[in-house]
Amino acid sequence: MNIGFFTDSYFPGVDGVTYTIRAWRNRLEDRGHEVYVVYPASSHDPDERELPVPSLPNPFYRQYRVPLYRRLSTLPDLDVVHCHGPASTGLMGRRYAKQRGVKSVYTHHTPVEDYFVQGLKLEALAGVAGRAYVAYENRFLRSFDCVTASTSRIRRDVTPRKLPVGIETDTFRPVADSKFASDEPTVGYSGRMTRKKHVDEILRLAERRPDLRFELVGEGPVRDDLEADAPENARFRDFLPREDLPAFYSALDVFVTASTCDTLGLSTLEANACGTPVAAADVPPFDRTIGPDNGARFEHGDLDDMERAVVDCLDGDRPTRAAVETFSVERTIDELEEIYGVS
Repeated sequence: MNIGFFTDSYFPGVDGVTYTIRAWRNRLEDRGHEVYVVYPASSHDPDERELPVPSLPNPFYRQYRVPLYRRLSTLPDLDVVHCHGPASTGLMGRRYAKQRGVKSVYTHHTPVEDYFVQGLKLEALAGVAGRAYVAYENRFLRSFDCVTASTSRIRRDVTPRKLPVGIETDTFRPVADSKFASDEPTVGYSGRMTRKKHVDEILRLAERRPDLRFELVGEGPVRDDLEADAPENARFRDFLPREDLPAFYSALDVFVTASTCDTLGLSTLEANACGTPVAAADVPPFDRTIGPDNGARFEHGDLDDMERAVVDCLDGDRPTRAAVETFSVERTIDELEEIYGVS
């Protein structure tokens, strides 16, 4: 089967969408399919099945490019169109599906409206833009044959098929001799650093608990401000190469997140697969993915409760890897083939 992934986010950028597309592509090709990735042209050197679309710099977010357009006649014959974003590349994929009469699938990865305040600065203006965007995306999603999402709650006027993006459990497993290991109890975070990720709350905990070491991995528009105000026991690192993440997660005693904008929180489940418990804010999706077997939840914005959850994770052993086996990417690929209509 020829499958087309149409995405607005791709290498060299680092985020959950990019890694998900690579993981899905690799496993679908292992099963004999041919997967083409249509993405905004960048410094990434494409292989024969990566098809760049002319693009412009993004004035609001340097990591991402603004895709323009590529003639549909330059694309290969596809049996399925699978879109991973609502911008120009996603629109191109939907148009291809309509013109060629092939199955169309959309995966909702990110509540984009939550990030508008970062670029627009003003809460009121971001709110207006966010409502307009959600109205647009609702219309866009209703035009697909199938919409998938990691959880059933995506704040959109469609009923998605629940399809977790999946953990690469063969890659994310405990590492015995981690180069990131420390004799000090270590609390860590890995992910994008934006306002809705609330990394500042982790720093408040670090200031309260100088007896703990905090390792914060990631990049984003608020990182400079966060790093400038960080206490001495908090260390910042740039995004790590994918192959280093299992060692990083394994070296942590607790992974912590106060994010309110995740659709699944892939990094939390990857940390679990490496044997590390997670302290997470008691908000979607963590109210469904994090429980007693793989971590503890805390009231968002409550520093005392965050500290309690972290201490709870530090004090007990949990079967974290077993708790997230249902999120294995192999199960996700089984379901994807079913959605695509593979016989």
